[in-house]
Amino acid sequence: MANSVSARKRARQAEKNRQHNASQRSYVRTKIKQVLRAIESGDKNAAEEAYKSAVPAIDSSVSKGIMHANKAARHKSRLNQHIRSMG
Repeated sequence: MANSVSARKRARQAEKNRQHNASQRSYVRTKIKQVLRAIESGDKNAAEEAYKSAVPAIDSSVSKGIMHANKAARHKSRLNQHIRSMG
């Protein structure tokens, strides 16, 4: 356990940041799942709408340091490929 005042404060900050980051990560994962559900249902219009709302969420997670840029690009690319292949 942290003994000094500054170490205790750091521990508090770390926990607060961890919870905030977990919330942001969960939000992005939910957006991605919404796109996947729309793709599985076969509704191309719904999938495109979900994708359009997921991309800003993914991009903002990169700018906040929640997700690496390459991982975000990979998610966007793969989701877009699925939507394009729906026909």
